[in-house]
Amino acid sequence: MRTATIARKTNETEIRVSINLDGTGAHTMATGIGFFDHMLDQLSRHSLIDMDVACTGDLHIDFHHTVEDVGIALGQAVAQALGDKKGIVRYASADLPMDGTLTRAALDVSGRPFLVLRAEFSRDKVGEIDTELFREFFQAFAMNAGITLHLENFYTDNNHHLAESMFKAVARALRIAVEIDPRAADRIPSTKGTL
Repeated sequence: MRTATIARKTNETEIRVSINLDGTGAHTMATGIGFFDHMLDQLSRHSLIDMDVACTGDLHIDFHHTVEDVGIALGQAVAQALGDKKGIVRYASADLPMDGTLTRAALDVSGRPFLVLRAEFSRDKVGEIDTELFREFFQAFAMNAGITLHLENFYTDNNHHLAESMFKAVARALRIAVEIDPRAADRIPSTKGTL
């Protein structure tokens, strides 16, 4: 089983994340931030990665530490569960439409972390969360999962749909990229022989 559990404690947050890459999208989310939990629900359900995320953070200050640190822990869990990455598909992309919104995620499970994010929100908040924190989450996740992630919104008419389409697009691409390729299940998907 490709599973991992990460426990992370700082002066700002205490987090426990458990994942199963070969799951069904079963999940429980408890970060104390309703909209963020909703986005993590989408990430789990549409990637088919089982996720349990529990975080107690300094929400009395703001949501930054919680969102970023969950991204760190979740990324670390994905990297640990992937192990040597033998047999994975590695590359994937997904276009995600939500009514008047279209967003694309393209990723490479390369061991070389990088983020390109092009999305413009027209409001400072969606629900109670600052929209600038979505970049913080994806940055932390990509850096700690060791993936190259390009995430781009082409157009939108709704900030809720913009955020949700980002998480769903990443989920759908991640689902494909971490699957075992039956034609190359015993090989590292790189001419270098390592990822």
